[in-house]
Amino acid sequence: MLSCQKHLFNLKPGVHYLNNAYRAPLLGSSEEAGIQSIIKQRNPFEFTQDDFFDGVMEVRNSFGSLVNCKANEVAVIPSTSYGFTSVLNNVPGGKGKKAIVVKEEFPSGYFSLERWVKEQGAELVIIGPDPNDGQKGASWNQRILDSINQDTAVILISSIHWMSGVKFDLKAIGERCQEVGAYFIVDGTQSVGALPMDVKEFKIDALICATYKWLLGPYSIALAFIGEKFQDGIPLEESWMNRVNARNFSSLSDYAAQYQAGAGRFNVGETSNFIMMPMLKASLSQLLVWKPEGIQEYARLLNQQLRQFMEEIGGVVEKDDYLAYHLIAPKLPQKLDLISLKNKLDEHQVYLSARGENLRISVNVFNTEEDIAKLQEVIRGEL
Repeated sequence: MLSCQKHLFNLKPGVHYLNNAYRAPLLGSSEEAGIQSIIKQRNPFEFTQDDFFDGVMEVRNSFGSLVNCKANEVAVIPSTSYGFTSVLNNVPGGKGKKAIVVKEEFPSGYFSLERWVKEQGAELVIIGPDPNDGQKGASWNQRILDSINQDTAVILISSIHWMSGVKFDLKAIGERCQEVGAYFIVDGTQSVGALPMDVKEFKIDALICATYKWLLGPYSIALAFIGEKFQDGIPLEESWMNRVNARNFSSLSDYAAQYQAGAGRFNVGETSNFIMMPMLKASLSQLLVWKPEGIQEYARLLNQQLRQFMEEIGGVVEKDDYLAYHLIAPKLPQKLDLISLKNKLDEHQVYLSARGENLRISVNVFNTEEDIAKLQEVIRGEL
């Protein structure tokens, strides 16, 4: 079982950072990798042709190990919105077809699907939980499954709802999509790295992940599993690096027609990213040591008392079947004002997020029992 790993980060003393779902702190190893990468830029003559590709392949391989796919099924992209558009551009639609998204999905996913619907003349279907049910997970998941039918062209959904913390049953949804021939696109940003993910078992066609949250990477870089349905897809851009002869710099003007195998055609231009790629490589290497299962268990034990406390004061916390332990978002009792409480927490250097009607608490292996105790102390003071 994992012990606290706070010593591998450089968080300020006295800070209780319970907001990994907003942005993760950098690992010390990633920070050092970035510094050394900057220094290396001083002497560009030291870079070889292989340096443009080898680091990228190592990152693609590590991400593949996290989500159970091959390295050549991984694309390096700058953002989730880039990834959504890349794959949606290759999803067939038309009048009479529908696209499914969940209520209050993260904006990048919603707007990407909204554009696809307009361009295709299809229908956008927004699925929410039963408004009369205090526990959202069961009804929400069932409503999603019930909405998928032969008219469904695509569903785009986050693995975990970024506001409420509800965990979606990706396996059941993926199986239903396969039954009707629908494309299954998942935003894994709020889970991959901290929660086990298996794109093959869940029958996911495309998994898009920003790296600056649970992958502990830098901002402005993302990773994507892009499956066989898109193997002949048209990418957003035509980077020279995505062609089969890219490693041979002397023959680039021979203009090879073939893309790299698999998802390589979807890589963003200037994929090498000589500063951020080594940072991401360091964070992924550490995650593969800890393992998402270990992080999830650490979070479960850390949050156990907090969940009980929230229920004791009249809050509502999702039950285990539809809860990811690293991101819980209890609905507070009415006697507590969410914004006022958030301001008070900030004053005590307890950092987390207010999302909708929920207090979003997202922990990682740098968090301690003292962080949880301080959060409860401040809440008690406001009751």
